[in-house]
Parts: sequence; structure tokens; C-alpha cells
Amino acid sequence: MSKSTLVAIKIDVTKIDENRYYIGKNGAKYLDATVFINEEEGQYGDHGMITQSVSKEEREAGVKIILGNVKKLGEFGNNSAPAPAPSGSASMDDIPFAPVDFI
Repeated sequence: MSKSTLVAIKIDVTKIDENRYYIGKNGAKYLDATVFINEEEGQYGDHGMITQSVSKEEREAGVKIILGNVKKLGEFGNNSAPAPAPSGSASMDDIPFAPVDFI
């Protein structure tokens, strides 16, 4: 088993540029995004950010659409403790981030 990192993301959906959605082969609506994860915790307790993907030209011009942040919850796999098992029954209140419905 390889080592894995469990992360939670928080997205400010008001910052999403809906013009960048695309329709997949199955008819579903998609959004491309990029996640940056830092080893060290930032001043606000986060470990990185999530950005909406932009074209190469936009990236070179300095365009960055920051949608939210990323927080490491734990690691599991090789030479590390397993992720804790959920206790009791889970509900939407147990999720460490707000679910987002794009469609």
C-alpha cells in the first residue's frame, strides 16, 4: 500500500467562473481545478489552495482564480498509522467541508 494524504477543501463557489465549465462526453458539466499542497501549515491553518484552471497564456499573464483552501487531515499507508475509522453513523454534518452541487 502506498502512502496517501487525506485532505479537506473549502471552495467559495461565488468565485467560480461558470464560463469555464465544459460538457463531458457523458453530458455532465465539469470544472477543471488545480490543488496546491504545502508541507507546512500556513498562517490561517491551511496547507494550500485550490485554483480554477486557466489557459497557458492566462497563467503566463499572471491570471489566478483562487477558489478556496486545502487542509491536511492525516496520512495513511506505508509506515504510518491508518486513518481513524468513522465512529457511529455519519451524516452530512460530519463532513469537514461544505458539499458543492455544480449541476
